Amino acid sequence: MSTVQNPTPNPFNQQRPIEGIKHIIAVGAGKGGVGKSTVSTNLALALAQLGKKVGLLDADIYGPSVPKMMGTAKLQPNVNADRRIEPMIGHGIKIMSMGNLVDDQSAIIWRGPMLFKAMDQFLRDVIWGELDYLIVDLPPGTGDVQLSLAQKVPLSGAVVVSTPQDTALADVKRCIDMFKRVKTPILGVIENMSKYVCSHCRHEEDLFVPGELHQFLDKEKIPLLGKIPFNRSIGQGSESGTPQVGLDPQSAESAAIMGVARKLVELSP
Repeated sequence: MSTVQNPTPNPFNQQRPIEGIKHIIAVGAGKGGVGKSTVSTNLALALAQLGKKVGLLDADIYGPSVPKMMGTAKLQPNVNADRRIEPMIGHGIKIMSMGNLVDDQSAIIWRGPMLFKAMDQFLRDVIWGELDYLIVDLPPGTGDVQLSLAQKVPLSGAVVVSTPQDTALADVKRCIDMFKRVKTPILGVIENMSKYVCSHCRHEEDLFVPGELHQFLDKEKIPLLGKIPFNRSIGQGSESGTPQVGLDPQSAESAAIMGVARKLVELSP
């Protein structure tokens, strides 16, 4: 006797656009330590300098670092009469982060359902207003937050951050596979800390042993959006609350980041 099987539910049928936001771009990495948040903050500021209206959502619930990097660490969001959250403003960018809601020394010990709820509030209950781009700084890995984001909103695409060595490439492959599984277009990869440039003589050296990142991208036909060199001033800017693009806009690092921003505008006008 034949049986009728129910179709497999579509896990992404909860997707609803956010009114007023043209593009939502996720910035991810398969691992920590590759400078993903540094790239996210600088990219948001670069897009703003191109005349775009930009928001920055720090989706790293357990380890939020955007407030310090954007100079909003001492601010707390206001809640209006309709119980909607007014985002902080840093360098002209609307910002939301768990780091502005909890003490910076308090551990956040949440299971999956609480993460899903927090992400829903950050997406739906924040007064983002009219934005050309909402940059979402994802936590490392391929876990609950990434899945929640992909289920709740249609993403214009994802940007993956990597360093040049093969240890990072292994995690990049997992990250790209995750985005493919959740039907998110891969806009490209940023090679961060590609080289060290001496601040005195401008001599360039590899910080890492170069791996097969470029060969992998060529094979998969994934664009390399840019190569950002290492400069200690980038870290100094992040510590001081002013990203490199705002701290030293004439630097080679800022030029590389601005180049990435221009490519994203071309890919998602």
